Order: sequence, then C-alpha cells, then structure tokens
Amino acid sequence: MPMHSVFIGIGSNIGERLHHLQEAVDRLSQLDETTVSAVSSIYMTEPVGECEQNRFYNGVLQLETSLSPEELRRQCKTIEQELGRPDSYPRWSPRVIDLDILLYDNAIIQTETLSIPHPELHCRKFVLIPLLDIGNPQHPAIEQTILQLLECCTDRSVLIKTREKIRIKKRRSTS
Repeated sequence: MPMHSVFIGIGSNIGERLHHLQEAVDRLSQLDETTVSAVSSIYMTEPVGECEQNRFYNGVLQLETSLSPEELRRQCKTIEQELGRPDSYPRWSPRVIDLDILLYDNAIIQTETLSIPHPELHCRKFVLIPLLDIGNPQHPAIEQTILQLLECCTDRSVLIKTREKIRIKKRRSTS
C-alpha cells in the first residue's frame, strides 16, 4: 500500500485541553497502517466566531498513512466522538476535540463530506504557525508554501506558545 503524508490540525478548549490533544494523537497513532511522524508545539489561541468561550490549545501533527482520505476522515470523526464531541454542534462552538485534515499529499479533494486542502487553512494563523513548526509544504490549490501564506495572512490573532508538549508514543510491536 502506498503511504501518504497528511497534516492534521488538532484543537481543544473544554476541560483538560492538553490531555484531549494527547489522547487524540495517541489514538491516531494506533490506526492501522498509520504512523504519527511529527507534532508541532502547542499554542494557546483565541476562539474564532463565538468569543465567549475558553481559549483553544491548537497544534498540527503529521502522519504517514495508507488510509484513503475518506477513511481517515471517518477515523478522525470516530476519535472525536469517543473523546466526547457530539455528532452535531453549532459552528464555532466550544469543543473537547477538533481534528481537521489540512493537507493530504498534494491532493485537491472536494466531496459532500470532505474538503482538502482545508478551505480555511490559508487564513488561520492557529493552523499556519504550528504547521511551520513541522514542515513548509505547498498548498496545492493556491500553489504557495505555508510560509508564503503566513506572510500574506490577514489574521491578526496572537498565538501564545505553551510549554506543554504532545508526545508521540511508539507503537507496540505486534510480533
């Protein structure tokens, strides 16, 4: 099976935010034919939209997987639900965990349930800055690197880099 390089945005602003992020990364690393290869620093960020809520902890992880984009999306939704996120929720509402596929190789995918690259990736510092911690891929639709997108980003939010870290746990050998 061919392996694909994928960047996923992670965020939480309810309860033990760092714990929720760590749990999501741990569960993603346990998916079949998937390895978490890098995790960015974690940043505290202001909420988008509804401002009367806690600040988010945001980051980005990179994984290598043979899962299709649709199957990876399904697995991300399952992890979100297992960690306490409801099936439906108001846009920009507080959340225990948020997992968004940002980039999947250089694919451009637009279906009823999936948009890759993430449609708001290029205009959100809380995605661009952590993504730069672990790579500088090119946005396949806009044809600019993440650094180039950050340089012209109009988002004026301020990110605070936390001291907390997400650890990549090594997968246990099944032999």
